[in-house]
Parts: sequence; C-alpha cells; structure tokens
Amino acid sequence: MQLIDFTSGVPVSGSLDVQWIHGSPSAKHNTDPDIQVHFYNEHTVILRQNKAVHYEAPFMFLLFGNTRAVLIDTGATESAEWFPLRRTVDDLIERRLAGHPRDDYGLLVLHTHAHDDHVQGDAQFTDRPGTTVVDAGLGAVRDHFGFADEPEKVAHVDLGGRVLECLLTPGHHRAAVTFYDPYTGLLLTGDTIYRGRLYVEDWAAFHRTVGRLVEFAGTRPVTHVLGCHIEMTSEPGVDYRIGTTYQPDEPPLQMTVDQLRDVQAAVEEIGARPGRYAFPDFMIWR
Repeated sequence: MQLIDFTSGVPVSGSLDVQWIHGSPSAKHNTDPDIQVHFYNEHTVILRQNKAVHYEAPFMFLLFGNTRAVLIDTGATESAEWFPLRRTVDDLIERRLAGHPRDDYGLLVLHTHAHDDHVQGDAQFTDRPGTTVVDAGLGAVRDHFGFADEPEKVAHVDLGGRVLECLLTPGHHRAAVTFYDPYTGLLLTGDTIYRGRLYVEDWAAFHRTVGRLVEFAGTRPVTHVLGCHIEMTSEPGVDYRIGTTYQPDEPPLQMTVDQLRDVQAAVEEIGARPGRYAFPDFMIWR
C-alpha cells in the first residue's frame, strides 16, 4: 500500500474556482443539490448545505489522511432524508478507498463549535462503524484536545501523515476550535472569522483569540482563511438579512491573512463599545 506524503513543507495548491450553491429564487422550486461537493484537491473536500434545506447553509470540510478522514462540522439539519450527509460522506470515502485501498479506514467527526447549525448531523454518524464523534461541548473538546490543562496549547490531530494543528479559540463560542492544515495551508476558522456577521459572545476572549490567530498565521504559510458561512453581499459592508434563502450576489468564501488582520484592527477600533459595526468584508455584532 502506497502512502501519501503530506509533509512536503510547502502547502499543496487546490482550486476555489467554484460557484457555490446559494439558494433559489423560490425554495419551492429549489434547483440546488442537498449538499454541494467540491474537491479543493484530491485529498480535501469542501461541502455546502442547501439553503432551501436550512438558510444557514453552512460549509463543512472533509480531509483525508492515510489512515483516517476527519469531517469538520455536520451541518444544520438532523434528518438524513432532507440532509443526507452520512450518505454523501460514505460515498466520498468509498471513492477515496477505490483509489487508495485500505481495510481499516476510520472517520473522526470534529466541530468548529457547538451551535446547532454545526452539529445537527452528528446523529447520522453515531452508529457508523469505525467512527468517532467528538461532542462539541466544552468539556469534551477540552478532554479530546488536551485543552483542560493547557488552553493555549496547539493540539494535533493525526490522520495518518496528515497532521492538523488545532487551537481553542473562544469568543464566538467558548468551545470554538480553529483548525490549520499544513498540507494545504488552509486555516479553518468556523464562525470566528468569516464573510458575515461575527457574533461575539465574550468580547475579551474574542479580542485574545483574534490576536492569537493573527500571530499564528504570521508563523505559518496560510493559503486561505475559510469560515463556515457567507452572509455578506459583494457590496462592501452590506450583508444579507438573517434568514435569507437566496443569495445570488455572494463574495468568495475564502479570505486572506490581511483580512484576518482587518478583523483585528476592527476589534481594536471598536474597543469596549457594544453595538453592530459594519466593515467591508464582515460585520461585528456584540
């Protein structure tokens, strides 16, 4: 069995030349698939939920290593009939194993945080053979990654040669986790940083987290910053209203490290003032 080298030291490129499903003018006449599947590269898949199934339309990430895969987040809908996430993931793993045969290929299910639109599909995987589902609550996250003793540590998840770096990044949610994949250079920031409304639960924690992410990204080759939603329009500073099921004028999913620094600058500008603040590529609600 030939193993893949995920440790070249230089991020392997991928494609984000994709038109994301963004809803239909009428949900009754929905034309999008339940789940969009986009191969960033051969070993990295980005999934998006249909906005007609749930308006949040979160993105999820399936990363393949030599010995197991990880699914990061499970979407906003529990029903496998309306949201066939397990079937989709099973098909992708079968396709993977057809080209890279292995008898004992496992699946790990992790989360960017515990809000409902990121965990509802968990139940589809609880009885799946060879699968570990890590609860998204703070206690389970601390135990799994070892954050209980060292909340500032960089934890590691080994998929078999492909080792993710994981940080506890509270602020939006106290159990939020950011994942960095050295193989692709992708920084997966969940709902902490994305093109949309950055809802802040704990301002002091969010301030520390954004600073830490800027510092972290300054010491790694980050190719793209990928959050879990698109809520902005292509007009700077203008978002879609909450509950929108048709977003024909979305900006790209991907953000840059410079835009991450823009979030940091916005946090410093806002200071201790509560309110809703619009910036060109995101909004901050606290």
